[in-house]
Amino acid sequence: MANVNVGINGRNFAIHCEDGQEQRVTDLGHYIDARLREIAKAGAANNEAHLLVLTSLMLADEVFDLRDELRHLERHLRGMEQHQSSDQLNEVQIAEAIDVLAKRIDNVSERIKAA
Repeated sequence: MANVNVGINGRNFAIHCEDGQEQRVTDLGHYIDARLREIAKAGAANNEAHLLVLTSLMLADEVFDLRDELRHLERHLRGMEQHQSSDQLNEVQIAEAIDVLAKRIDNVSERIKAA
């Protein structure tokens, strides 16, 4: 288990994380602190607790927006896959039709040769 010091709003917090995750935890702490400072700079919070709640709400809103976007992209991808499947099905049908026509042409050719 690794330990990382994360600074948020001028305070340091000791955070335990899995080995190898230190940079990720540090980056997350920097991101949270940057968002918190944006809200603080706007003067939207009455006190530190309010500032932390507003920051949490803003971060949760970002997560929800990203989740909605992911769902939209997944639906779009499924639609593309279904369209591609129908295109592939059409290609198979076309190939089968070509085979049938090729056999008919061969039959006509054989009849002409026999005549």
